[in-house]
Amino acid sequence: MAWSAAARTFNVPTIDMAALRRRGPLAVGIGCASLATTRLWRSSPLSLRSMPVACMSISTDTSIKQAVQTDKAPAALGPYSQAIKANNLVFLSGVLGLIPETGKFISDDVEDQTEQVLKNMGEILKASGASYSSVVKTTIMLADLKDFKTVNEIYAKYFNAPAPARSTYQVAALPLGAKIEIECIAAAV
Repeated sequence: MAWSAAARTFNVPTIDMAALRRRGPLAVGIGCASLATTRLWRSSPLSLRSMPVACMSISTDTSIKQAVQTDKAPAALGPYSQAIKANNLVFLSGVLGLIPETGKFISDDVEDQTEQVLKNMGEILKASGASYSSVVKTTIMLADLKDFKTVNEIYAKYFNAPAPARSTYQVAALPLGAKIEIECIAAAV
């Protein structure tokens, strides 16, 4: 049933899994989804037999994604959304430390920009029905990695344990000369 739905999403004919199982061990992959037939599974070592099988599909059907937009956070600077809700997840675009009403940075200071970035993120999360506690992954881009410790101190005030998974990078430049940009993925509630 799930394969049938995934096949329709990718415009691939439905696969008769029963027929495939009778023909012997087989592994199939379509896009980001994959599967192995029961004979292949049965040939696995005993320790692997009890492991669950995961399946993920990504759809190009625009009816499953919804743009999130709020006037309480800065508007997107280009042809992208503040966030997208899809498949029970919320994907926030990179957020800058801009004041929503003016579109200007709160200051040139990394501390002030970090606070404003996180406040803006909170407004977008709220508009999507999520919150800081539902964030599972963040990516921080810094103009100067020397600001790492300062940003961590401010960041820690917004994310309680368990903190989201995170990556932090120093980048060559950020839009509008920003000191920091943060994007995140949250579980939709």
